[in-house]
Amino acid sequence: MSAATVPPGPDRVQRPSAETLHAAELVRLRERDAATGATVPDGWALAPRSVVDFVLGDAGRPDGLGLLPKFVGERAFVERCVVALATDRGLMLVGEPGTAKSYLSELLAAAVSGDSTLTIQGSASTTDDAIKYSWNYALLLAQGPGPEALVPAPVHRGMSEGKVVRFEEITRCPIETQDSLLSVLSDRVLVVPELSDPHRVLHARRGFAVLATANIRDRGVNDMSAALKRRFNFETVQPIRDPRREVRLVQQQSDAILAQAGIASGLPADLTEVLVTLFGELRTGRTEAGAPVEQLSTAMSTAEAVQVAVTTGLQAAWFSDRPPHGGHLVEALLGTALKDSEEDRSRLRGYLSRVVKGRPGRWEELYAARDRLDG
Repeated sequence: MSAATVPPGPDRVQRPSAETLHAAELVRLRERDAATGATVPDGWALAPRSVVDFVLGDAGRPDGLGLLPKFVGERAFVERCVVALATDRGLMLVGEPGTAKSYLSELLAAAVSGDSTLTIQGSASTTDDAIKYSWNYALLLAQGPGPEALVPAPVHRGMSEGKVVRFEEITRCPIETQDSLLSVLSDRVLVVPELSDPHRVLHARRGFAVLATANIRDRGVNDMSAALKRRFNFETVQPIRDPRREVRLVQQQSDAILAQAGIASGLPADLTEVLVTLFGELRTGRTEAGAPVEQLSTAMSTAEAVQVAVTTGLQAAWFSDRPPHGGHLVEALLGTALKDSEEDRSRLRGYLSRVVKGRPGRWEELYAARDRLDG
């Protein structure tokens, strides 16, 4: 095999899955479960407590394993999510865009099943074939319907292998497509009428669960039927309410992404703090002192703050002879946070001109660069 055809290793993949990126942590948790005799549910890779520790990290604990915090949220909330995955109901994560619903679902699937890749991406064009199974039509014509001709989709694989299936943006799918999950969730059975016994009926193995996500702003697009809602436990993923924790998360994640791009130094800590404060004030519509601020139409989520931090770092490293500063941050806001809204551009310029004016330190750099929003 030539060098040009060698598959990329994990270090060459743009975004490794959670089970690959954090493989060493998962091994340490499995070893701890075995050593302590922790109860691991049938079909699960880890004990429930270890799943929560994997998601939230264990920094500061005397018995900790050095697990990185990957999601910022209340422990009780994550515990409820883990419990829901052990029941006969599905788990539905709802919330504003950018609150890390998809990332949380990936982390939970990686910890529970050791595999986060059984994923359905919901859209108006999603069909039963992409959810349950389809056919290899060459084999179907040559041999007729049989197990060899069946091409399993995520739900079929999740049921047969006993794994968590992720259904992203489920409310983007037509209601009749969503309702194809009803019998799977209620009876834990998938019938393939084209096959003969014993392959006609697939019973879910232990460990199978459906973990779906939906944006609150998508409600009314294709709202779920009452029958399907009854088969899910709903949990709302809240925005990060502690600015200090949000600063740490944005710094940690942006530094990691920039390091993958070969940039050793990320944003200065004081610039990251300014970025998170700006996002928080434009998200809530109030300054830290309580003065009103005109909100933007975009979500101004933590995920978008990370992208602004990364864009700022790249801009400074590639096209500037100085470290990241407020001018780079303002330019990063143009494409990352403002999207294509002229009204948001005007609101942000007003924020930089009136609210930021007079603030010391890094804020002075943002105020000085406010005219860049007009370019």
